[in-house]
Amino acid sequence: MTELRPLPTADPIVRGVRTVVSAFTRTNVWRWAAPRVMPPIESALAAATGGRVQLSSLFVPSLILTTTGAKSGLPRDTVLMYTADGYGRAIVAGTNWASPKHPAWTSNLLARPEAEITVRGRRYAVRASVIEGDAHDRVWRHLETQWPEYRRYESDSGRTVRLFRLHLLREL
Repeated sequence: MTELRPLPTADPIVRGVRTVVSAFTRTNVWRWAAPRVMPPIESALAAATGGRVQLSSLFVPSLILTTTGAKSGLPRDTVLMYTADGYGRAIVAGTNWASPKHPAWTSNLLARPEAEITVRGRRYAVRASVIEGDAHDRVWRHLETQWPEYRRYESDSGRTVRLFRLHLLREL
């Protein structure tokens, strides 16, 4: 099975671009506009490329998470940044653009941890586990090696962001 690998973070150009872009993503303008603009763009790109291209993947590793709606039972797609944990698993954070509410996909995973991800056009079955306790802080530090000051979304939201580890089960 293919390993989930992050974009190189040791490259000074990549780090520089991420630092500048991550600063912009913490602005009120971005937090207002992004939830309205990004999802339709990401959906159109995913449909046009079979999930091989996401706009967000220009800056960070991105995946399409397909959960089962906790209430509806219907499939729900969400484009998310992920960080490889070095053991073939993906870590995702329910930041929800620093909104005070948890994103719906996190409730879906809590209710039904079996899900699917699409990474660069390849689909995988996954099982999600919540990252809690001491591991929560360690994982945040790991996430911030990829996206500087990412944890500010948590402090700005006023809630503890749900972190999940997605365990690859099989390629679909």
